[in-house]
Amino acid sequence: MQQSVKTIAIRCPNWVGDIVMAIPVFDCFRQNFPDARIIGVLGKNAHGIVRDGPWFDEFIDCDDKTFTGLRRMKDKIRALKPDMAILLPNSIRSALPFLLARTKKIYGYRRNLRGLFISGGPKPLRESSRITPMPMQEYYLEICRWLGMKLPAVKKPTLFISPQLQKRAEELLLKYGIRPNDTVIGLNPGASFGSSKCWPAEHFAKAAELFQQKFNANILLLAGPGEEQIVNAILSKTTAKIINTAPDRIDLELLKPIVKRCNLLITNDTGPRHYAVALDVPAVVIMGPTDPRYTESNLDKTIVIRIDMDCSPCHKKTCPTDHKCMTQVTPEMVFEAGKKLLNGHN
Repeated sequence: MQQSVKTIAIRCPNWVGDIVMAIPVFDCFRQNFPDARIIGVLGKNAHGIVRDGPWFDEFIDCDDKTFTGLRRMKDKIRALKPDMAILLPNSIRSALPFLLARTKKIYGYRRNLRGLFISGGPKPLRESSRITPMPMQEYYLEICRWLGMKLPAVKKPTLFISPQLQKRAEELLLKYGIRPNDTVIGLNPGASFGSSKCWPAEHFAKAAELFQQKFNANILLLAGPGEEQIVNAILSKTTAKIINTAPDRIDLELLKPIVKRCNLLITNDTGPRHYAVALDVPAVVIMGPTDPRYTESNLDKTIVIRIDMDCSPCHKKTCPTDHKCMTQVTPEMVFEAGKKLLNGHN
């Protein structure tokens, strides 16, 4: 197969965390097809997550939600003439631009009606009629197994940081007054998935106070676009001295060296928690509405705090009731978990 495949297009996942968890798949294709041109198909704002890695030779911006974007994707794919396309998302929409571009071979999970249109791929494991939850990293690698590929020896994601990117981060940290030997704790209070994943602002505020009192730590408040409200709520409810990074609009690329500089990350179950795994940064993850089985891998430096409720995991974007799965996780619980990690215990 290796000799006949010259160009491969990989339709990457949509969510930041899923892209990071898919990195072992990118490793697998690069190792099995060392001479192939590999094209990453993903959202433009997500290029920086994988840009400095060895996996992709070029990118196609993924914009398949509009007719214009879909047509542009189809034209670019057709011009590059991939011998093979790999679909990591499960939707029919993810296959559409490749079908329109008449890509020779399209592989991905055969789910729902999509199995009628693609060349092949595994079927998800099921318990009775329901799909069995499994770590997304292993879920994606099943496509490689189905194709008969040799899997990477290490199934842990790695993120790469160029010297230029590292320099940008060091200049920003210097502006914040952070010195090389300072203890830095990152707070990641947002979640693009929805408010159901968000730990209350007052809990982040109290946790910041506890960590600063005990460890004399610099507290970095990490926030993405549209998260100004929760940032302002945390700042208004705490006596801790917090460095607010929101005005600097740290993008997904610059976030890599910023997270790497942290001695500890306190985070909701969202993309930056997977940065921490890939960069070997200890992390406390507050998890409520999502099923932990999807992310249950490479947790040697991660403590997940989760209170099981009758309604969980619900996977709803907003909580229709009292949000107790998140509110009952106390700042003291997070502090104790973080203290263990900072002291080298898990």
